[in-house]
Amino acid sequence: MQRYRKGARGERELIHIFDGAGFSVIRAAGSGVNALSPDILAFRRGKQYALECKAWDSGRVAIDIEKFDAMLKWEENTGITTFLAWKMPYQGWYFAYLGELERNERSYSITKKRMLEIGRTLDELLK
Repeated sequence: MQRYRKGARGERELIHIFDGAGFSVIRAAGSGVNALSPDILAFRRGKQYALECKAWDSGRVAIDIEKFDAMLKWEENTGITTFLAWKMPYQGWYFAYLGELERNERSYSITKKRMLEIGRTLDELLK
């Protein structure tokens, strides 16, 4: 339950940030529970993002294969750019395209080191 609350706080934080930057933002019903849709949708003229949010204090974030496949299908069906959004403690939000995650036996994942190397931050998405 604590992980859910932490994740929900992170989602609300992102909603507030995107809203403040002039985006129209939607948090998906059942966010964190179902594998059918991303957590947040954000739209502003010429930009549209689907965000699967994680707020983990870990060296790696993983998404199970079923959830990843659903996100990939979502991106293909809608044409909306879909990101893994990872809030790292004391470092802020970082974003990875689905194709930047690595397939493992039971999941797709990205390491903290790799996410920092990519270096895609909120500033880039909010421009």
